[in-house]
Amino acid sequence: MKALPQWGLALLSLCVLNALCAFGNDWPGALPRFEWTLSVEFALLVGVLALCAMRGRAPSGLALNALALLALIWVGLHYIDVTVPALLGRPFNVWWDGRHAWAVAAMAMASWTPLIAATVLAVALLSAGLLFFVLREALRVLGRGLLRLPALRIICLTLSLALLSVWMSGAGAGHRDEMFARPVASMLADQAGLLARALSPRGEQALGPGPDFSADLDALAGADVVIVFAEAYGAVTVDNAELSARLAPGRERLLSALRESGRQVFSARVTSPTFGGASWLAHAALLSGIDTRDPDDYRLLLTTHRPTLVSHFAHHGYRTVGWMPGLQSAWPEGAFFGFDRLAGLHDLGYSGPAFGFWQVPDQAAMAALMLQELSPVAMPQAGLRRAATGAGARAPRFVVFPTVTTHAPFHPVAPYLDNWHDVLDGRGFDPDRVAALRAVPASWSDAVPAYVQAMRYQFDWLSGWLARQAPHDAVIIVIGDHQPVSAVSGKGADWDVPVHLITSSTLLSARLQAEGWAPGLDPAGVHLGAMQALTARLVELFSACHCRREGPPPDGAVSSRH
Repeated sequence: MKALPQWGLALLSLCVLNALCAFGNDWPGALPRFEWTLSVEFALLVGVLALCAMRGRAPSGLALNALALLALIWVGLHYIDVTVPALLGRPFNVWWDGRHAWAVAAMAMASWTPLIAATVLAVALLSAGLLFFVLREALRVLGRGLLRLPALRIICLTLSLALLSVWMSGAGAGHRDEMFARPVASMLADQAGLLARALSPRGEQALGPGPDFSADLDALAGADVVIVFAEAYGAVTVDNAELSARLAPGRERLLSALRESGRQVFSARVTSPTFGGASWLAHAALLSGIDTRDPDDYRLLLTTHRPTLVSHFAHHGYRTVGWMPGLQSAWPEGAFFGFDRLAGLHDLGYSGPAFGFWQVPDQAAMAALMLQELSPVAMPQAGLRRAATGAGARAPRFVVFPTVTTHAPFHPVAPYLDNWHDVLDGRGFDPDRVAALRAVPASWSDAVPAYVQAMRYQFDWLSGWLARQAPHDAVIIVIGDHQPVSAVSGKGADWDVPVHLITSSTLLSARLQAEGWAPGLDPAGVHLGAMQALTARLVELFSACHCRREGPPPDGAVSSRH
């Protein structure tokens, strides 16, 4: 009878250890979820402990501490492996994501009060300590049970060998994947491969050929061109019926503003090279026309002298401006693009209240852009090169503006101000309302309401800008950089994003219609392929000689989606 409690405690330890090595993700949140699967690494550990017990040995106190620490690290790695893909919709990449981990943590904490941040840190440390204690005790109880119960040793060793054989044989891979949790060892092997690729020298030829940038820009007739990379503006905003309905009033206001200003808009969709984050991959894909789905290819691209849309416009007399409020520190990689001016957070002249980690609301960033670069008499900051097309005239602008307000966690969102003159210095913001917005913590598990609010804000400031601020002849491209995080997009969402081309030019409108772009803000199933394929289309669209394509578009794109 004395053996019964030992059996019970040993079996409980087995269950606890396996559960801690084989949990899943409680999507759309970041918490773990129990799953009826087995851990192959746990089976290996049990087999080793059983063999040690057969030799009359149990783990010493020092060995228990070392095993518990290793198990704690293993559990942490497994948590990353199941949580990051669930939240971002893409696998974890230690080389790229690890370098931005602190920035992501700082972004998440920007909407917290010091008390909340301290509480979260304390809970995390206590949880790690408690988990270490649980792991150590479970290993101690299991080791003692294996030493004292011969039958348990035989059962555990037999089951361990059987499970390892099933896993290593690869038989019935589909059932095996349902039976076993993804091993942490597989994750580590994948990351080692990614790291090896990132550090290995690769020739530029690995990027493949880029677009032909030899065309002119005569179809633009000197008009400004503004590319607005709308952060986290994904196809889910039109594909998801609920989201589409909640954003419909904002789209209608934008359409109304376009009609009243004498502009037309044509829409399509493209496939982004990234999902849920890593916006720079999308920026580089469109500007260079190179496939940057592999972050290693992006890194390789920055070491080359490939032409881009930036250099293409600069070659034809445009002043090129990277308007990037998300830049809060030096960005040496930006030298690749060769902007005449690269303006970050501290170059905008915004003195209003900070809204979250990104601080400057998009409306204020656009107001600063209008003042410094896009008004008829815009004067950039002293010391910057300024080309001129004639006496008293300014050079046409090519502007790349990645927005930030719709960046995760989509909170807090600044109120839209009808009076744009009160945006830059913050006079138009009600201090009490701003304080109330800041006091509400961001939610990563229930992110849809905040995302909807942020997207409504985007439609509002775009409507106001196009109705009363934007140069009438400017060509504006609004394109999503990637889908929002999986908590908004849903499981298994595609990587598509909308692209809208806004113009008052009858020539460009006719060309877009001829190419099959959908009039209005609904892409209506028009799919142009990968984002990098859009680059060559734009070069051709803006040139004097525009030949309408016959047959399927390049790079495997399709003309419509069913």
